[in-house]
Amino acid sequence: MGAQISKQILRRKAIFTEKKTLIDLIHNSGMEFPGADYHPEDRKNWMSLLDLQKLQIYKIIWPGTHDSATNKIGTRFVSRPFAQCQSLSIYQQLVKGTRLLDIRVQEDRRVCHGILKSYNVDVVIRDLKKFLSETQSEIVILEIRTEFGHQDPPNFDSYLEEQLGELLIHQDDQVFQKTVAELLPRRVICVWKPRNSPQPKAGSPLWSSGYLNDNWIDTDLPLTKFESNLKHLNQQQPVSSRKFFYRVENTVTPQADNPVVCVKPVTNRIHGFARLFIAQAFARGCADRLQVFSTDFIDDDFVYACAGLTHARIEGKA
Repeated sequence: MGAQISKQILRRKAIFTEKKTLIDLIHNSGMEFPGADYHPEDRKNWMSLLDLQKLQIYKIIWPGTHDSATNKIGTRFVSRPFAQCQSLSIYQQLVKGTRLLDIRVQEDRRVCHGILKSYNVDVVIRDLKKFLSETQSEIVILEIRTEFGHQDPPNFDSYLEEQLGELLIHQDDQVFQKTVAELLPRRVICVWKPRNSPQPKAGSPLWSSGYLNDNWIDTDLPLTKFESNLKHLNQQQPVSSRKFFYRVENTVTPQADNPVVCVKPVTNRIHGFARLFIAQAFARGCADRLQVFSTDFIDDDFVYACAGLTHARIEGKA
């Protein structure tokens, strides 16, 4: 028991020290970057406010949500705090400015996070289609994967193609260089990541798993995650020459050996450092590699930061 208490005291000290280092970095280096002061008045239509003739897909900073469909996961006040990464519905996230959704499903097409489950994926599709019907030029990346430990839902690729139909932007390496204006009226890049079923092929309405990559660092230590994200980002090709999306997760996650196991207090350790991450990406020469930037509990400022850097890119300022 004494050893366990000592271990937790050391962990508390490490968390405090790592957060302080990030705060000191803000004080010493600031959080300014090209486009940092850009605040689109309408987050629901923030892409539409940009020059769509110049807005190539590779130039977009995609504000994403991690475990997007967990707003009603598990049982309220009981299991939900241990798995909920978003408090808003899919529709509300899209209206706020989210443009990449991370959806995990199980055999019966219900959304899940580990062993906890939520509503049927039909709810996700319905919310997405509602948002797209209310906007004209917003492009959304929809990532759907079979959750670890589960089997693929039967005929799920056919289901997605039937549900999204003409909205789907087909798998094609040339898409990255195209502008939003060239892709319209198609609006959805759907990346389907099955565990055992065949991967979508070139030209398919769906995109295969290799088109959305990341380096997941499973830690509850904010500076450790921050620096690891920068290291892995620096190892990527610039977005202008890349033929896949690369995601950076501005999140930390509860650990089994730590008594703090609710998502929100843990992820709050890094949540407020998104702008610092972008500023440091510029300071360290890897901002031209940033593309998909995801977070738990997405807020307005996270969207502003991503939209601002996107605006700076198409204006040639970043």
